[in-house]
Amino acid sequence: MRTLGNILWFVLAGVWLALGYALAGLVLCITIIGIPFGIQAFKLAGFALWPFGREVVRRPEGGCLEVGFNIVWLVLFGWEIFLVHLVTGAVLCITIIGIPFGIQAFKLSVLALWPFGREVIEV
Repeated sequence: MRTLGNILWFVLAGVWLALGYALAGLVLCITIIGIPFGIQAFKLAGFALWPFGREVVRRPEGGCLEVGFNIVWLVLFGWEIFLVHLVTGAVLCITIIGIPFGIQAFKLSVLALWPFGREVIEV
């Protein structure tokens, strides 16, 4: 199921999501201040390519800088990305076939809302 889900996700949505996140990451990396945010966009791009069989977990070694970066991310663009993934996940969950893809969209929404201090791991 994981391989089939990843192939379908990649063909239907993953490649476009990953390209968008990668392009945003490149634009953010133009300035020195934007590099940490660009790295998080690249993390989202990698997760958007192959979300089945992977989970987002919290890393415990964060600090006040992590919280500050997450707040800046949230205010500038995180909430918009979160809402888009949330609505997409809800729409995908309307059909039985779309439920696994909706769950992946919900996982992406969590990472898009608060990316600093999160890590994508294999299950």
